[in-house]
Amino acid sequence: MRRPDSARGDQPVRSNDPHETNPRESDPHETEAAETDPRDQPTDPFDEAATARAVIDARGTVTGWSEGARRLLGHRPSEIVGRSVAELLADGATARSRAGTLDPGALDPAALPDRWSGTVTLLHRNGDRLDVRLLAHRRTTDDGATEWFVVSPLTRAAPHFEDPHLLELVFMQSPCPMAVYDTRLRLRHVSEDMERLLGLTEDDVRGLRLPEAMPAPEIDNTERHMLRALETGEPQHLEFSLRLPGHDREFAWAVSIAPLRDGGRTRGVVVAVHDMTRQNRAQQRLLLVNEASTRIGSALDVVSTAQELADVAVPVLADFVTVDLLPEVSRGGAETPAGPLPGQVRLRRVACQSVLEGAPEAVVELGDTSFYPDSSPAAECLITQRGVMRRVTDASVARWETTDPGRAAKMREFRFHSTMAVPLRARGTILGVATFSRHRSPAPFELDDLLLAEEITARAAVCIDNARRYTRERDTALALQRSLLPHALPEHAAVEFAFRYLPADSGAGVGGDWFDVIPLSSSRVALVVGDVVGHGVQASATMGRLRTAVRTLADVDLPPDELLTHLDDLVNHLAAEASSGQPPGAEAAGDVGATCLYAVYDPVSRRCSLARAGHPQPAMVTPDGSVAFLDLPAGPPLGLGNLPFESVDVELREGSVLALFTNGLVESRERGIDESFAALRTALAQPAAPLEDTCDNVLKTLLPGRPADDVALLLARTRALDASQVATWELECDPAGVAQARRDAAEQLAAWGLEDAVFTTELVVSELVTNAIRYAQAPIQLRLIHDRSLICEVSDGSNTAPHLRRARVFDEGGRGLLLVAQLTQSWGTRQGTGGKTIWAEQTLPVTDF
Repeated sequence: MRRPDSARGDQPVRSNDPHETNPRESDPHETEAAETDPRDQPTDPFDEAATARAVIDARGTVTGWSEGARRLLGHRPSEIVGRSVAELLADGATARSRAGTLDPGALDPAALPDRWSGTVTLLHRNGDRLDVRLLAHRRTTDDGATEWFVVSPLTRAAPHFEDPHLLELVFMQSPCPMAVYDTRLRLRHVSEDMERLLGLTEDDVRGLRLPEAMPAPEIDNTERHMLRALETGEPQHLEFSLRLPGHDREFAWAVSIAPLRDGGRTRGVVVAVHDMTRQNRAQQRLLLVNEASTRIGSALDVVSTAQELADVAVPVLADFVTVDLLPEVSRGGAETPAGPLPGQVRLRRVACQSVLEGAPEAVVELGDTSFYPDSSPAAECLITQRGVMRRVTDASVARWETTDPGRAAKMREFRFHSTMAVPLRARGTILGVATFSRHRSPAPFELDDLLLAEEITARAAVCIDNARRYTRERDTALALQRSLLPHALPEHAAVEFAFRYLPADSGAGVGGDWFDVIPLSSSRVALVVGDVVGHGVQASATMGRLRTAVRTLADVDLPPDELLTHLDDLVNHLAAEASSGQPPGAEAAGDVGATCLYAVYDPVSRRCSLARAGHPQPAMVTPDGSVAFLDLPAGPPLGLGNLPFESVDVELREGSVLALFTNGLVESRERGIDESFAALRTALAQPAAPLEDTCDNVLKTLLPGRPADDVALLLARTRALDASQVATWELECDPAGVAQARRDAAEQLAAWGLEDAVFTTELVVSELVTNAIRYAQAPIQLRLIHDRSLICEVSDGSNTAPHLRRARVFDEGGRGLLLVAQLTQSWGTRQGTGGKTIWAEQTLPVTDF
């Protein structure tokens, strides 16, 4: 190759500065060194004497002097060290730098910047004046003092550096591939690295344009940048990725294009190519790791998390990715073995992704299980608990042919050539394996690819393990909650009802929502809906305790406000237990609190008494379909303590519907609370519609997807007892009226066709009325209710309740109430605003009313 004209070195290099003289003309030592045959030069590559070096402290005193400095100015170290540097300056000396001519004082260390370069006129020991080019560096000594390190080369360039052949070698053997093009963009010269890159010699491509030597769209764009460099005289830079002929992978290239000038004339352009593949891949890997950290684990679901791993890896890392988990892991089951898995393993396919639509490479369908022999990469990585990288060869495909012909056929069909298998392992537990394969990308996997796969797989494994643990805990909490909730509620004469319960579909876990329908005395019914603060097993357990407490308090026939007061006390006790029962250093169990709505409906009076504790107000739907939300005092949530609750009585028309629900139904991130209540009003406005259909319509309207919080919905359509089913008598406080009360009750039973119940009813009436006349006060009332059972009630104006006891031999009282308890199905006492009511219920044969 001929070197370019601009590289000719037959003339010595001289400074363009007219004030600078050649050191070889002024320094005899310099001249002697320059005229010596290069073959006689020292073989030491670090010839210390070839550079003049001096050290000057902050006061301008010379503290260091090298042999090169002696050769330059003739002063021995003992003659100059300790003297001021100003003594080396010639009278009237000037100091010239890039900023222009300076005063000699510019050499004062205090006046110089951190680095200074320029020409200074110095005095030789023999009195000669020398223009010396200096480079000075400011530096700090070990003891913190400031000094200057000043250097000057004794020679400008040794003769062997002007060897034309050396300049040719610089171009040809440059570590950066280079090519020179003339003004017509025809190739003139290429370096040896460029020849290797092209896979062609200089003789093969000389005289060709770049797109002719290497046709590709990226190369056409490169030539346009070359033309722009010729036209503008400005360097050009561009980057692109391209797979060159003879290479099995795509490379990332950074191309620098610069115009070649000879004086004011542009002679051509030089193109330098830099391989940025490693840096580009490192950047892509970092981006993939970052993307994996944000995309993997967005939902606490095992299958979704596995699919996110496959989606992230395709197509950046692999062409085809599968994720197979141990069957018990895919179901969120118990712990799997912590150690390696021996022999062939059984795995369930939970996710796959491919660069080809529909993933036709897959042999195992999603959800199916498959056995992997111990020679397979999947089994091998589980045995060794390390990532495995393999080339797919004819021999390996042949081995698959004997164990799994279908998989071998897919390998041949899609020409798989490289695969990696990485174990999914988190917290010492084996979860499964992720397999990465290439068939479209020609480059095989490298060690960096395996490290990247292990990195993102490790992140995914932790997320899958979290999802598995969450699923297991959620299933446990859900099973506990369902065991504590009513599976089916018995029919009741007072109401027709329907209900729905939906567990939360969120990372918080199952909540503590509950509902209940509780039969009460005198054909009344209690409707309950509540919501415990928190999620998980603890919330489900608290819900079960509160539901049991409500049923117990309801049996006492407490009014709604009093029942909530007692329930509030219970929640406070539970909170105290939760805080005091924790061992030292244990994590706090969290607050215990709840909201509740309690309603009691009487089908005889058609009145409903309601009270709520921080719960959403219920909706009332009239028989004609109009909807109103009952304005009940909100009351504080349960657990605050020492705050009152208030009941409200509402008269309901027969066929009205009460809708009780938890806040999960109306609270949503997509809608405001007012918009949710408006949607609920619309969904409930269905006159005489079946309650099951209404429940479905409400959930479809307000919850098109799975709820973010638990939802409990209870609908109850009221019934009323006909006047013919109720008989009432006002009694005087006279023992003589007991006989008349028995006769009135017997006549009413005969009218109802219940002659078989007359004897028992007369005994019950006699005992209850006699007790009221003897121990209580007016007014006294007897009432018979003919429902699915026969209910006998005696009300009086006293708040003193009788107690069942076993009478001793000589006791005159205590036997009547025991007799009533023996003859009836159940009995009890309830307090009212003006006294109490003692009731007894008898079982009747099932009849139609």
